[in-house]
Amino acid sequence: MRIIGGKYRGKTLAPFKGEDIRPTSDRARESLFNILGQRVVGARVLDLFCGSGSLGLECLSRGADQAVFNDISKDSLEVLNKNLAALKGGESYKVVKGDYCDLLKSERGKFDIIFLDPPYRFDFCPVAAKLISDRALLSDDGVIVIERDRPFTDEIAGLERYDERKYGVAYLTFLRKKL
Repeated sequence: MRIIGGKYRGKTLAPFKGEDIRPTSDRARESLFNILGQRVVGARVLDLFCGSGSLGLECLSRGADQAVFNDISKDSLEVLNKNLAALKGGESYKVVKGDYCDLLKSERGKFDIIFLDPPYRFDFCPVAAKLISDRALLSDDGVIVIERDRPFTDEIAGLERYDERKYGVAYLTFLRKKL
């Protein structure tokens, strides 16, 4: 797996073992970042269920100002830290090991892009999106990107679904503040 764009384009990411990390496919990631476009430049990003960190790392490569990575898995964070150590451009990032609810309840400031990509067997996205909305963690023109193995149909107060795409078994759903 590699970073597909930006200053680290082509950089190979650290390998991982087991089924705890399910990376977003290259095709889905490339399409996702084509959709996000210039929104990434200067963004504050939250990669909530980061796994290997590929989504947050892609943002840093493409000019995001800061990325916050969170995962509860020690193994995932070991892979993430190997990937972060390979970057030598002075990127601003924070790594947190903990439950996603704890991070969302304690985090300060707003995010421009929030990735919710938990293991498919867990349905954490509705709870996470509600916490994000309730705590006003999304910037006014920010976006939440949800990756799941089925469409995201939950209604979250203060948020609206404005796009959804399917790539293989993955659905990418885009949420924003209600207009």
